[in-house]
Amino acid sequence: MSQKIYCIANFKPKPGREEALFKALQALEPNTHREDGCLHYTVTRQIDHPNAQGASYPIVFHETWASREAFEAHCSRREIKAFFATHVESPEGDVHYANVCVYTDEPHGYDAPVL
Repeated sequence: MSQKIYCIANFKPKPGREEALFKALQALEPNTHREDGCLHYTVTRQIDHPNAQGASYPIVFHETWASREAFEAHCSRREIKAFFATHVESPEGDVHYANVCVYTDEPHGYDAPVL
């Protein structure tokens, strides 16, 4: 049974704050890459492309964690909590709106073998 957790964190910056927000999110990458259980953690910026015209937030984190526990440990780190307090929750922060969701790759009702 897969225990991986996939997280997509979308950020809509306040007007004129996109570059500052992108840099603040990039600053989280080095320490996060050192975390046990971090399989993939990359902040991306939306670009124009004729074959991909969908609507999205302009900044998106793509994360893959080895387990729910690894993801929860990440969310509990002081650096991550400080980012959300400063940039998302504070009225002076760079983020207008954040949408963070987690996913599994297991289908509903999957009868994985018990080890």
